[in-house]
Amino acid sequence: MAKLWTGRFSKETDVLLDQLNASLPFDSRLYAQDIQGSLAHAKMLARQKIISNDDLLKIENGLKSILNDIEQGKLVMEGAEDIHSFVEQELTRRIGDPGKKLHTARSRNDQVAVDLRLYTKENVKIIQKLIGSLIQTLCESAKMHTETIMPGYTHLQRAQPVTLAHVWMAYGNMFHRDYKRFENAYDRMNEMPLGSGALAGTTYPIDRYFTCRELGFEKPCDNSIDGVSDRDYCLEIGSASSILMMHLSRMCEEMILWCSFEFGFMELDDAFSTGSSIMPQKKNPDVCELIRGKTGRVYGDLLTLFTMQKGLCLAYNKDMQEDKEAFFDLLDTVIHSLQVMIPMLQTAKFYKENMHQAALGGYINATDCADYLTRKGMPFRDAYKITGEMVSYAIDRKKSLNDLDLDEFHRFSSLFEEDIYQALDLITCVTKRNSLGGPSPDEVKRQIQNLELFLKECEIHESI
Repeated sequence: MAKLWTGRFSKETDVLLDQLNASLPFDSRLYAQDIQGSLAHAKMLARQKIISNDDLLKIENGLKSILNDIEQGKLVMEGAEDIHSFVEQELTRRIGDPGKKLHTARSRNDQVAVDLRLYTKENVKIIQKLIGSLIQTLCESAKMHTETIMPGYTHLQRAQPVTLAHVWMAYGNMFHRDYKRFENAYDRMNEMPLGSGALAGTTYPIDRYFTCRELGFEKPCDNSIDGVSDRDYCLEIGSASSILMMHLSRMCEEMILWCSFEFGFMELDDAFSTGSSIMPQKKNPDVCELIRGKTGRVYGDLLTLFTMQKGLCLAYNKDMQEDKEAFFDLLDTVIHSLQVMIPMLQTAKFYKENMHQAALGGYINATDCADYLTRKGMPFRDAYKITGEMVSYAIDRKKSLNDLDLDEFHRFSSLFEEDIYQALDLITCVTKRNSLGGPSPDEVKRQIQNLELFLKECEIHESI
């Protein structure tokens, strides 16, 4: 296909430049958005008497036939510089001169800007829906494990008793914040650049508010230069995606450990595990490892976007073509990671007894022992010191605190009574930690209800 800009030039561009310049191999995925924007633009041109209604009808029929043929696999997208050139030239081939009028009062600069925003809006909604499904999956699992005791860790050392439900709610709150980050970025990007032209608007009497309503944007971009050169929303979505992937990676790292023989807390379903080519006994958590690895890939895509933008003068520069491959890869990676993560969690098995046994070791009820003495009237710092000495004593004798007899407790303080054994019971340790945000079953149920209420509100908002 001939280039749209050949009038100024007297010779063909070098084939190497064509290869470097062409974006159709990757921006072809914007075909639906390009046609959507073109339909709205043509409708506005006719409404403003810039083109005739007869031309509009031909343009609409032509664009819809192109869309249908692409989706039916009857039309191969090739031979053009980019998706915008391809659609316009194919339209002109089909309907003749009316197709040449479609580009009146617009530039490829504002065209690509509106295409990418439309595409991003659609994908943000997909990501949010998947985040909501992941949160719901965590809530459903948490409901079944409000009394599944396990060690909580600091520095990857057993620290205090918690429950699996309490851990799931920690991740649930992270993903809740991720959802809100995408929502906030969506609100800021919901402005329409079409009508900005190359950078300075147009002399035609266009109606940007009409086109804005047709395309479902909140408002037109307020400045035409900014309209064609802004990619802040790509950076914001990339940042939100990177934080989301970091949360997924942390969760995956946790589950990789839990799946190991050393922990034995969980097992992934066979459908979400792989084996070894040489070791027949292996069952590897490759899904978790891949998501953990792909987190770095998303970080790299975001860095590409930041670097591409950092030295650009206003307005549009060809460097900005480089946003597509990195940004598309970023969105694809996030969506695919979430799509796999959800069913992987839904089908995983959790070994309660192994978690409970691990919680019995490591003296994770030592803080509760110190709290016991404090409630009996001893200053906490003294109770802390005595409990530390008791832990050292128990380690030397290969006992847990619960295994010490009352005489051994009295070696350290006369404040200990028979009720110390109840106080050190892991169920008691968890149940009594009912402060706001704590691991007690009742408190975790409140946390679950809060997240489910949030999900319900999201459904209501999306249906409006």
